[in-house]
Amino acid sequence: MTPDDIRAFVNRDWDAVAASKTAYWAERFRRDGWQPAWQASEALRAEMRRVRPDYPNERERALDFAAHLVLRDRLDRAADAFSRR
Repeated sequence: MTPDDIRAFVNRDWDAVAASKTAYWAERFRRDGWQPAWQASEALRAEMRRVRPDYPNERERALDFAAHLVLRDRLDRAADAFSRR
C-alpha cells in the first residue's frame, strides 16, 4: 500500500459507497430473502467475539436495547399513521 493508495481511499466518494452498499443489499434481499443479511451479521458478530470475547458487554447490550426501543417506537408510530389513512 502506498501513500497514494491511502489518499485515494480517504478521499473516495463515501456517499456513493454508501449508496452502492444499500443498492447491493436491497438487491440481495429481493433475490435471496433475509438469509444473506443474517449470515453476514452473524459472521461479523463471530469475528467480534473472536477479537473481544466479552462482546457485547453489559453497557453495549444496554445501548443496543435502547436503540431497539427507539426503533420500535418509530415503527409503532409509522404503523399508526398508515392505519389511520
